[in-house]
Amino acid sequence: MNKNIFPTFTKAAAIVSMAVTAAFASCSHGTHSHLTATQLPDTLIVGTLYSPTSYFYYKEDTMGYEYERICNFARDKKIATRFVIAHNMESAIEMLDSGLIDVIAYEIPITAEYKDRVLSCGTENITHQILVQPKSDTLITDVTQLIGRDIYVEKNSKYEARLHNLDNEVGGGINIHTIDEDSIITDDLIEMVADGKLPLTVVDSDIAKLNRTYYSNIDISLEISFPQRAAWAVKKGNRWLADSISEWAKGEQSRSAYKLILKRYFELSKMGITDGSDTQTILSVSENLSRGFISPYDEIFRRHAATIGWDWRILAAQAWVESKFNNDVVSWAGARGLMQLMPRTARAYGITLEETTDPDKNVGAAVRSIRDLDRSLAKYVPDPGERMNFIIAAYNSGIGHIYDAIALAKKYGKDPAIWHDNVEEAFLWKANPEFYNDEVCRFGYFRGRQTVNYVREVNKYYTLYKSHIPL
Repeated sequence: MNKNIFPTFTKAAAIVSMAVTAAFASCSHGTHSHLTATQLPDTLIVGTLYSPTSYFYYKEDTMGYEYERICNFARDKKIATRFVIAHNMESAIEMLDSGLIDVIAYEIPITAEYKDRVLSCGTENITHQILVQPKSDTLITDVTQLIGRDIYVEKNSKYEARLHNLDNEVGGGINIHTIDEDSIITDDLIEMVADGKLPLTVVDSDIAKLNRTYYSNIDISLEISFPQRAAWAVKKGNRWLADSISEWAKGEQSRSAYKLILKRYFELSKMGITDGSDTQTILSVSENLSRGFISPYDEIFRRHAATIGWDWRILAAQAWVESKFNNDVVSWAGARGLMQLMPRTARAYGITLEETTDPDKNVGAAVRSIRDLDRSLAKYVPDPGERMNFIIAAYNSGIGHIYDAIALAKKYGKDPAIWHDNVEEAFLWKANPEFYNDEVCRFGYFRGRQTVNYVREVNKYYTLYKSHIPL
């Protein structure tokens, strides 16, 4: 492990420290007791994997569909949790077998292979492999319409195997193309379909639903496989624990919370704050600029930017990309106000959740966090102008992921002090297990595309504001 990736201990670093701790002790607090056949332990040791649906850090908050569900279980049962992150599903099962963890909060397939090794428990999730295609008036609605069509999937994946079986079922003629690049993952193929670079791909329906919250122009309605069942798992012999989790999952309170979590991760749009490049949006901004101002909050930006020596127009650009100057907006992740403060960040900088809708307090807390990000990153990026890109990225993703990207850039021959085409590229690698499981990474999976776009959008609007509004 590269021990030199941590900064001087500032408030920003303190928030990061809390996030790292979350990988080992989260949700609630308590002392560990061994499992017995009659009662739950004081601390449930939970195994999971980094992924966009199970467990990840976002702006220093621990998040994830599986993470929130197991935390709800722990809170309802008034027990603590400790999280252990496995590199893959097989290593999680091995940890379960050896007694290092009590439950796997990750969806283990319910198949003959795994039934011999674990006990399934909790809510059963049913997925299918589905076709990802662009929305149009001529959607493919039946698998026979795939004859003669080009479909791209990862080489040696289960999707390739399913397509070959499907090709046999329909009598041949499906043009199956495989992509064998280490840097390409399933999410990338979906993005390529959304961008018109590929015609079709195949993924699991939960992955497709998650990605549809980023790309509203894809259709994921055509199932091409039999149902695939999966659930959490406990060790063979721990039937009482499996039954306890399963009974809890059937309860009315648990089911109501489950629907909210499903909506948060698989339905609420995550694409709103970084898609401001359309012509109509730019015209709307230009209308204000022609009148000599950027927003109703210009004086607030000026006053707070002066406390850290920043150009106030950068803050205005951030606020536009974050919230479109809508002080009441709340993101899918719970970020609030002009500068989209996460609850943890707001608390760390001394404002309550209710105060995040106060423009002055919201921007003030955001600027104090920017000040600390600047201090934390100064030793890694000496040039103040270049460092601005890193600060903007850290504001959007959380500084921990920036440390990881700097470490990856250094390890793999990129310039760790330059954002564009260097750390920016390494940041995108953090969506790939090969890289987020690398020994230099401390903060695991992250969907970097949105942060990379965020930095570009902020810079675009900053340039626009500079050309129209004096300092």
